[in-house]
Amino acid sequence: MKKMIWFIVTFFLISILSTTPQTNAKTSTNGDQKTKEIDLSHFFSHHDGTFILKKLNNNKMYVYNSERADTLFTPESTFKVPNALIGLEVGAVRDEYDVKRWDGIERQFEIWNEDHTLGSGMRYSVIWYYQAMARDIGNENMQTWISNLSYGNEDISGGIDQFWLNSSLELTPFQQADFMEQLYKEELPFTKKNMKTVKRMMIQKDEDNYVVYGKTGTRLSDFGLGWFVGFVENKQGAYVFVTNINASGTTASNITYEILKEMKIIQD
Repeated sequence: MKKMIWFIVTFFLISILSTTPQTNAKTSTNGDQKTKEIDLSHFFSHHDGTFILKKLNNNKMYVYNSERADTLFTPESTFKVPNALIGLEVGAVRDEYDVKRWDGIERQFEIWNEDHTLGSGMRYSVIWYYQAMARDIGNENMQTWISNLSYGNEDISGGIDQFWLNSSLELTPFQQADFMEQLYKEELPFTKKNMKTVKRMMIQKDEDNYVVYGKTGTRLSDFGLGWFVGFVENKQGAYVFVTNINASGTTASNITYEILKEMKIIQD
C-alpha cells in the first residue's frame, strides 16, 4: 500500500513539472506574455538600442533587440519617477508644487540654476532637486521602498543621492516596461493620489487624439546611455513604451516619437 501511494505521488509531481512552463529567470519580467520581435533597425542605424511596446488591452508585446532589452543598465533620470512616488508617500515633499530653493551652485544646464518644484524638477530633469529629496527620504526608507517595488537589482549602495546615476542601481528595459505598466494601472504600492500626481507630472504631449506620458534619462558623464520610458493613451487604448540606446535621452525620445508615428499610435 505504501509503495502504491509513493508511486501515485511521484507520478503526480512528475506530471506537474512536465506541464509547467519553465521561464528563464533572466527574462521573467516578460513572463508568458505574447511577445513578437519586430525589425526597427532603420531607426537604430546610428545607435545600438532597443525598443519595447506593450498593448495593454491584449498584453501583446513588441520588441526590437530583445537581448539588449534584457540587459541591466543604470536608470539615470528615469528614476525620478519612483523617487517622486516615494518622496510623496513618505512626506519628503507635500505635492507637485513643493519648492526647493536653488543653492547658488552653477550647474551645466541654465534651467537648473533657479528654484524648482517637484513638478518642474521632473519636467526639466533637475538632478539637484531629486538628490535633495532622496536625502530627505533617507537610506532606510529608500531601501525599504526599492525592495518593496522589486526595482531592478535593488542596490542603493552607491550613495543616497547618487545610486541611480551611473552607479549601483540597475534594471533592464523589460523591468522598466513592467514598472511603467504598474504605474499606468495604478497597481504600485502607493496611494492612488500620489500615483495620479506623478502621472500628471509625466505628461509630455496632450493632443486631441493622444496623450504621451514619459521620462527621459541620460548618462551625463558621456551621453552614452539614454532612456525614454512611459505610456501612451489614444482612442484605441493604452500602450507602454521603453526606448534604451547608447546616446542621449533626447535622442531616445526623438526615436520613440518616430516609431510611434510609424506604428500609427500617435498621429499629428
